[in-house]
Amino acid sequence: MKQFIDAFKISNGRKFSLKDFDTAFTAEYKKDEAGKILEELIRKTATIQEELYADRQYSLLIIFQAMDAAGKDGAIEHTMSGLNPQGCQVFNFKQPSSEEYAHDFLWRHYKALPERGHIGIHNRSHYENVLVTKVHPELILNENIPGIHSLKKLTNDFWDERYNSIRAFEKHLHHNGTVIVKFFLNLSKDEQKERFIKRIDDPEKNWKFSADDLKEREFWNDYMQAYEKAIKETATPENPWYIIPADKKWFTRIAISEIILHTIEGLKLKYPVLPKAEKAKLEEIKAGLEKE
Repeated sequence: MKQFIDAFKISNGRKFSLKDFDTAFTAEYKKDEAGKILEELIRKTATIQEELYADRQYSLLIIFQAMDAAGKDGAIEHTMSGLNPQGCQVFNFKQPSSEEYAHDFLWRHYKALPERGHIGIHNRSHYENVLVTKVHPELILNENIPGIHSLKKLTNDFWDERYNSIRAFEKHLHHNGTVIVKFFLNLSKDEQKERFIKRIDDPEKNWKFSADDLKEREFWNDYMQAYEKAIKETATPENPWYIIPADKKWFTRIAISEIILHTIEGLKLKYPVLPKAEKAKLEEIKAGLEKE
């Protein structure tokens, strides 16, 4: 486990290229064993989730970013299925509303942060503001940022400042008890094509396909550059990225579950210990109940 976690992990200082990552990698795992392995990982995570909830010092923010058809929805469904829903929230971020455009680009994401003891899952996230906007910079003009009235104003300095805002945002969260796990589901262009075709062929999956998905596919290389740049600029020791092979969904889900479990275990959580006075009071209450 530790070996492939380290292989997928990008933190400050590590040079990499997305082209060097095998999108079909499956480590030593086999597909016919995947179900049982995932089930056990979910069981362990559900147990330790209770400790996270009881401890109430930390929250866990899990970020999913990927190209269309990479399997974000399925990964969330399968890896989080055994968790207590009372301590888990999922937010899907689409194109900003007029109200959201009236605030800074982090506003709507800050509102969706998990409280201490809880797990928050963001299906797409604040990173869309350096991904889709990098590929389609005209979207930035919707934000009405002072001094940014034309595409010519979107200089390298502008993007550097945006990356800096994200780093500062995540650093602040880290120092206040929010543990951030950032996943990029690394899908190959060929596999995306196959999944698009399956969505078209299967009437029950037609709703998942949009002509816009095909249009965005034309910008594949631009998106890969944007993802690579965003990961390099915002990966830190405290808030690393994980580049997860996404061509084999069964392995993707195992890898995600392994990393989430490993991350929570690293917090060394413990159930709260009551002061002696409160323990004594509980014993008195117990004794009273037993006399009834």
